[in-house]
Amino acid sequence: LQTGLTADPKPPAETHLKDYNYLALVLGVPLILVIILGNVLVCLSVLTERSLKTATNYFIISLAVADLLLAVLVLPLFMYSEFLGGIWTLSTSVCDALMTMDVMLCTASILNLCAISVDRYIAVVIPLKYNRNQFSLRQLGLITASWVLSVGVASPVIFGLNQVPGRNPNVCRLEDERFVIYSSICSFFVPCPVMLFLYYGMFRGLRRWSRGGRSRVGHPTLPLNLSQALQRTKVTGRPEKEMDRISDRRERVRRGDGLMKTRRSRSRSRVSGRERKAMKVLPMVVVVFLACWMPFFIIHVTKVLCSSCNISPTLISVVTWLGYFNSAVNPIIYTAFNPEFRKFFQKLLCCQT
Repeated sequence: LQTGLTADPKPPAETHLKDYNYLALVLGVPLILVIILGNVLVCLSVLTERSLKTATNYFIISLAVADLLLAVLVLPLFMYSEFLGGIWTLSTSVCDALMTMDVMLCTASILNLCAISVDRYIAVVIPLKYNRNQFSLRQLGLITASWVLSVGVASPVIFGLNQVPGRNPNVCRLEDERFVIYSSICSFFVPCPVMLFLYYGMFRGLRRWSRGGRSRVGHPTLPLNLSQALQRTKVTGRPEKEMDRISDRRERVRRGDGLMKTRRSRSRSRVSGRERKAMKVLPMVVVVFLACWMPFFIIHVTKVLCSSCNISPTLISVVTWLGYFNSAVNPIIYTAFNPEFRKFFQKLLCCQT
């Protein structure tokens, strides 16, 4: 989603050894390695550890895949151009592919977070329609829709939108300013309010459940057949005979069927301990994502809309690196806030059995 790596870079022939940006290598190489290692561990954790195979964590795999692709397909070329002082020495076709992947993967990250918020909202607010025992078609549809929409948002670049007359081949950027606005709206400014609204509704639902659970404590009820027997005893003044025992057996069978249905209903509507742990992690993931990417989108939209604003190339570079840094942070958040992820990471990294 870069509108330009730097402003007015020197032509390749005028770039000397002293003009190389070695800080880009110092930052870029470790960042790429951390993103790859951390997100591979996340994927392995969910796919191999039984306790981590929850619906929410399959969404987290999709988010980790977006971060991995960013580290493999986007960051090396971005780092290479930054190292050359913002000069683009490869073909314009490679630049367009880079811009397409950049827009697509950033959009995929936030749409996956949005899909998680939709899934969690359904689990809390409409629990009886939520199947906690297996990965459902609805969840698969949410993940698929996130990626399809991401491809749709980014595809105009690869289909020729960037091929404009008088294009500078030494700069890799999005050439159409209208597309910068369009992609920013689709990738950030629309999904973010939707996601925050859904999380607000989800936590209101959780608080309502907690209050309802506390209000029911301390109010025991008698079993149905015992209550009926006591009523009959009060009327007749004598214990029940054989015909009543048969009636009681029938009542117990009916009550057992109803109890099984009630238990199944409650098991579907209950938020498990593992899901509550995941819900505690997700707000932190969202907050960090917004902190990393919001400056980037604000700066780039401002650059397009305010032609008189003097936005330095250094600031553009900083907010871009900050956005990419987000891909390395998510595995750290999972490790810090989810003990099951932390145990599995320790087991893998320390080669424990």
